[in-house]
Amino acid sequence: MFERPTRGDRALLVELDFGEGEPAERIAELKALARSAGAEIADVVTARRSRPDAALFAGRGKVAEIAARRAQSSADLVIFDHALSGAQQRNLERALDCRVVDRVSLILDIFAQRAQSAEGKLQVELAQLKHLSTRLVRGWTHLERQKGGIGLRGPGETQLESDRRLIGIRVRLLKSRLEQIGRQRETQRRARRRAAVRNIALAGYTNAGKSTLFNRLTGARVYAADQLFATLDTTLRRLSLPDAEDIVLSDTVGFIRDLPHDLVAAFRATLKEAVDADLLLHVVDASQVNRADQIAAVDAVLSEIGADTVPQVLVLNKCDVTALAPAVERDEYGKIRAVRLSALTGAGVPELHAALAERFPRRAREIPCRAATA
Repeated sequence: MFERPTRGDRALLVELDFGEGEPAERIAELKALARSAGAEIADVVTARRSRPDAALFAGRGKVAEIAARRAQSSADLVIFDHALSGAQQRNLERALDCRVVDRVSLILDIFAQRAQSAEGKLQVELAQLKHLSTRLVRGWTHLERQKGGIGLRGPGETQLESDRRLIGIRVRLLKSRLEQIGRQRETQRRARRRAAVRNIALAGYTNAGKSTLFNRLTGARVYAADQLFATLDTTLRRLSLPDAEDIVLSDTVGFIRDLPHDLVAAFRATLKEAVDADLLLHVVDASQVNRADQIAAVDAVLSEIGADTVPQVLVLNKCDVTALAPAVERDEYGKIRAVRLSALTGAGVPELHAALAERFPRRAREIPCRAATA
């Protein structure tokens, strides 16, 4: 294995086209992920294949080209925009003589940098350990040797078995702590339900503008930046509208294509806010040409966590950089389907307020009294 340096990394990016999605959009997203992780992009290698190579993922000829490009660009590591098996990662590191990072490890690294709360750090560590445990199976063959030598002879447990056992102990501890946090969150949700407070959750692709919209609606100061996974920790704020019921708005972590399953499982307590919501505001970056694919990716994660039955309203954000005018879109039955707005400028936000008031109108309490006096 190769040690991670303390300085910035020069990365060679590898994008293989297997006929899924638009290659240019996938490369742009990979570059954004690499920059979010703090990497300096040295070069990009692309290729088209019908299927991955079992041993090297990219095939021997392409790997030889990647090695030459890496040496030419003085890259410190190679980042693949794909999930690699432990054996493939090990074989690639031997062939390329450098660290190899796959898409799963890259996203986990970004999450580790972004996590601020104690809960977020626990969730990221749990996901990392689960991913690491898969690397121990076939990727780290040097750990399969038994301890030997003077002072190192053990009862027969191999280093691989020892590492698996230690990881298992830590995983159980993290799960226990997260279950406790989950119970605390559930107590808070029950209290909100008893108080007849409506729960609305913001969901959407990473960097779609959820946190900016959250700040615009609630007046909060949640960190928002033009980068992937700028915020990980769920924040809740009360949203007061004169003609609507009491509302609590939650800002959830952003989703992305091929989001690691271990990460989704680790963040299940956090994502429960979306599962238990009365309404999901699905924030979409309307300026993206592949927004349909991003919507599908978000819907896939929502389905995985059991939030696919929660009612949705699309929020087509960033209409200030598109030709879309702020407005409310309705389906053939007159039901609100989408709201076009700009969270940055505030254009279209009054339309969203009106849509929420229409969805959750405040009940008039004076009517029965007036009827009685009449």
